[in-house]
Amino acid sequence: MIDATWRAPLHKVVISKWLLEIAKELGCQDTVCIPNAVDHQRYRVTKPIEGRRPQVGMLFSLSQIKGSIDGIKALTITREEYPDLKAVLFGTPHRPAWIPSWIEYHENPPQELIVNQIYNNSSVFLSSSWAEGFALPPAEAAACGCAIVATDSGGIRDFVEDGVTGLLSAAKTPTALAGNLCRVLKNENLRVQLAKACNGVVARFSWEQNTDRLYQHIIKVLNVGQPGMEQVQVQSYLDAV
Repeated sequence: MIDATWRAPLHKVVISKWLLEIAKELGCQDTVCIPNAVDHQRYRVTKPIEGRRPQVGMLFSLSQIKGSIDGIKALTITREEYPDLKAVLFGTPHRPAWIPSWIEYHENPPQELIVNQIYNNSSVFLSSSWAEGFALPPAEAAACGCAIVATDSGGIRDFVEDGVTGLLSAAKTPTALAGNLCRVLKNENLRVQLAKACNGVVARFSWEQNTDRLYQHIIKVLNVGQPGMEQVQVQSYLDAV
């Protein structure tokens, strides 16, 4: 049913190269990729990347595909080697009783707390998802100066290249996640190098640029096959909408 939806006679726009690859595999050659973006006025480095304490931030969700149980297992394994490790999770659910007491949890926090107390206070951001169209929280964290340790969830490849702008491992493998966490925690130079590299890549994902691309794509689509509809009319229509 999902594959049939992909092949439906619609104009398809995807938000990552990974989804574009899926579209091409399904024969949807006219699919356009316009990536997601980050609000760089809000998500930005306010505390130096260098010298951050060993703190790991992570989004928590009860949705299985987010892999939060895997992430917490990885944190628990890592803390055996780094007893002073601090982990800070945030999400919308109430805190489950099974989350270890040493892990700090913020339920439905305001964005200001996420940006200032989690993203900018953390040296590493952990993403344990099984699949993501784009993986926005790691992108926001990278914009705030975190090194990214993540599962290869698909969309995250748009800004995390293993060993260059972050560390990736197979999904559903907490031990591999823990291994990469330990790797960046024990090597400050590597952590800083990865964080700065990813921060530079994420800086390219701007809302101004990508909304302009979407706007122009819609204009192009509406003009196709409608010779009587001038571009100025299309723009007036979009402005009205």
